[in-house]
Amino acid sequence: MFGRETRMLLRHYLEQGASKSALARQLGVSRDTIHRWIRAGDLERDLDAAAVRYGPRPPVPTKLEAYTPIIEARLAADPQLSAVRLLDEIRAAGYTGGYTQLKAFVRRIRPIPAPEPIIRFETPAGRQAQVDFARFRFPWGVRYALLVVLGYSRLLWCRFYPRQDMPTLVDGLEEAFLYFGGVPQELLFDQMKAVITRDLRLEGGALVRNAEFLRFAHHWGFTPRACRPYRAQTKGKVERPVRYVRGNFVYGRTFLHDADLDHQRQLWLDRVANVRVHGTTRERPRVRFDREERFLLQPLAPRRYTSLILDRPSASTAAPRSPRPVVPVEKRSLAAYARLAGGAA
Repeated sequence: MFGRETRMLLRHYLEQGASKSALARQLGVSRDTIHRWIRAGDLERDLDAAAVRYGPRPPVPTKLEAYTPIIEARLAADPQLSAVRLLDEIRAAGYTGGYTQLKAFVRRIRPIPAPEPIIRFETPAGRQAQVDFARFRFPWGVRYALLVVLGYSRLLWCRFYPRQDMPTLVDGLEEAFLYFGGVPQELLFDQMKAVITRDLRLEGGALVRNAEFLRFAHHWGFTPRACRPYRAQTKGKVERPVRYVRGNFVYGRTFLHDADLDHQRQLWLDRVANVRVHGTTRERPRVRFDREERFLLQPLAPRRYTSLILDRPSASTAAPRSPRPVVPVEKRSLAAYARLAGGAA
């Protein structure tokens, strides 16, 4: 098929009364082709509706064009130079144009730095566990899953609680230690307020840890550590299980209440999460743990931690605790104390 311009020209000449033979010779096509176009209606179809296509406009020289080699050389040497800084430099070289076209040009050619490679950090058996909270919403309310993952075997423990606070963290970690049958040497946390009250490392300072949590860590014999701010990938062994719990356990399941949630959680940990083939280690976490990590954990403390300032929470599925005993205190009037003081004198 000849182009749109040829057919438009042919239709124009036919409307002016030119013969088909003369048009065939002039346009370099056979008369049969012209007759076929007429019979098929190709001279009428889409000629008026189709938009005219124009070629690209030739580039228009700009005031910036003479200075682009300077800009490219400067960005190649120092990719983070700002457009404002470059404007000062090319103006010193004679540039008289504006800032807008320079900014658009710099945005277009600035080298994109390669992403910083993430080096997978594997910890020896028994060395580290990673800890994190994740928020979930159920028909009866919001629950917080506390996740603890052993760094070497990837053995996972989790449980759902109604609150995300220090009593919950203390209770959950003790349950995790009992599940593992031992205590790792260190626990890695995000910037949890229950663990880290202030992080001054970016300012050249140090971590300020919660004193009550330090007493709890000393009782169980582990060292609390915190990943640096804005470096969550250093805690990837627990970040990925959060997505795994959300997608493999919670999503698409029906839970009736907290007790049913906890029951299904226990079954899922033992029958699915810890017996699947892990994508990184290519082993089942339970098998890897039993073979190489279980006996390298520190022994459990002889008793749970007793805090003088924290109320141990009931887990979302635990039976309600009995109320604290009330100790009767004898009450006396101020006159009675005055008489006693006078008599003692």
